[in-house]
Amino acid sequence: MKIAVVGQGYVGLPVAIAAAEAGHDVVGIDVDPEKVARLNSGKSPIGDLTDSSIAGVGSKYEASSTFEGIDTANVVVICVPTPLDSAHNPDLTFLVSACESIANRMRAGVLVILESTVSPGSTRGIVKSALDKSGVEYLLAYSPERIDPANKQWNVKNTPKLVAGISDVATVRALEFYRSFVADVTTGSSVEVIETAKLLENSFRLINISFINEIAEFCARMGIDVREVIDAAATKPYGFMPFYPGAGVGGHCIPVDPSYLVAKAREIGAPTRFIDLANEVNLSMPSYFVGVAAGILGGLTGKKILVVGVAYKPDVSDVRETPALQLIRLLREAGAVVAWHDDLVGMWNNEHSVILTSGYDLAVLVNPHTGTDLSLLGSTPVLNTRGGY
Repeated sequence: MKIAVVGQGYVGLPVAIAAAEAGHDVVGIDVDPEKVARLNSGKSPIGDLTDSSIAGVGSKYEASSTFEGIDTANVVVICVPTPLDSAHNPDLTFLVSACESIANRMRAGVLVILESTVSPGSTRGIVKSALDKSGVEYLLAYSPERIDPANKQWNVKNTPKLVAGISDVATVRALEFYRSFVADVTTGSSVEVIETAKLLENSFRLINISFINEIAEFCARMGIDVREVIDAAATKPYGFMPFYPGAGVGGHCIPVDPSYLVAKAREIGAPTRFIDLANEVNLSMPSYFVGVAAGILGGLTGKKILVVGVAYKPDVSDVRETPALQLIRLLREAGAVVAWHDDLVGMWNNEHSVILTSGYDLAVLVNPHTGTDLSLLGSTPVLNTRGGY
């Protein structure tokens, strides 16, 4: 089949390459011309996909900064960002723009699949309304992305996939497409079920991580290692799943997806007290650790502090929604002189990563990467936001 994948980031690019490896002819569409040029030169812009993976599919894949590939596509997969705006509300600007561009070019009979995270009802509502303007008959389905950057075990091919179509025919077509390169595909009775399932997955994670952050504060006051407590509880083979503390959750999913569920809940008058509280706890973590740092140093004015690992999780270079941003801002507002180290990020907010060295009054570990040599800090006191002593 001829496949067009709109959005060539951490979600769209792995889908495009996996489809090409399955023998489909794939065009990866992205509005960033620099990224397109890099892809067409065989260079991967994401850590989870190697240059050799792109080279390995040869002429089965090409990148484009235009939507011309939609004209001949049998399947169009939408993998564009759906972030939050400055007021923490869903921002569908990229999605609506992509749908309008697709509608201008898609041909009759095409299957359009949305993978971007949306509020329940958005596929049948917002997306369908935009695509209907094409004036042609088409099929529409929803299949949420399940990409976990830096996860060495689970990838686009072996992670179970959820699919539902607006019609039974759309479901069957989407199932056929994904089964060509995904090992396990499950269908749902409606797109609303699958939209909600996606939001449940990451709301579950937000709530439990926020809960364990409260437990971590309790353990700190008790003078015991929260990591040891979690590992001890995890020996139970049923009824418990380990989650780990930090300076707050970041990235493309956990701090974002629950807000899409909350937005729909407010629209229909349903309560979201657990999510609201979890968001409150999560967003308070940088402030909490600033207080801990002040307690360690007896005040922060003029203190030299090094933040280690500013990406939203270890072993990635992605800084979206990273808690390090708020942590650094609050430390500086409290009078501290703050630098940061992150080999994978390199440059961020017009600042460069500094080398790991001693000479700081305190080092704050946010998300240090595998291989980060903390011994270079010498005798510098360390505040580990991830728990442990």
